[in-house]
Amino acid sequence: MANAKDLCFDKGNGLLPVIAQDYETGEVLMLAYMNRLAWEKTLETGKVHYWSRTRDKLWLKGESSGHVQLLKAAYTDCDLDTILVKVEQLGGAACHKGYRSCFYRKVQGESLVRIAEPVFDPKEIYKK
Repeated sequence: MANAKDLCFDKGNGLLPVIAQDYETGEVLMLAYMNRLAWEKTLETGKVHYWSRTRDKLWLKGESSGHVQLLKAAYTDCDLDTILVKVEQLGGAACHKGYRSCFYRKVQGESLVRIAEPVFDPKEIYKK
C-alpha cells in the first residue's frame, strides 16, 4: 500500500500540481503547486499550504486575505504526481483577483467572458 509520503515530487522538479475543489459543491476553485514541505504542512495543520512559484516560498493559502482553505480530504492520481484537495473555502473567495474561483472566465469562440462577479476588492485586501 502506498503512503502519503510516497508522492513523486521529483517528477516536477520538486513541485506537483494541486487542484483545489469545494468539498460540498465540487466547484474547482484553483490550481496551484505544492512541494514536499507544503504537502507536509497541509497534512500537519489541516490548512492548505502551497509553494508560490512567483515568490519562491511556502505560502499558507489565505495568509494575507484571511481566505484560508481548510482541508477536508486529499486525493492523489494513479502516478502519485498530482494532488486533489477538497476544501472548505473560508472568506468566500479562492482567487487573489477577488473571485470565488480562479476560473471565472469562460471561453466563447475567441473571447473570454466573465461568468462571475468578484466577492471582494483585491485593492482593499492586498494593500501594498
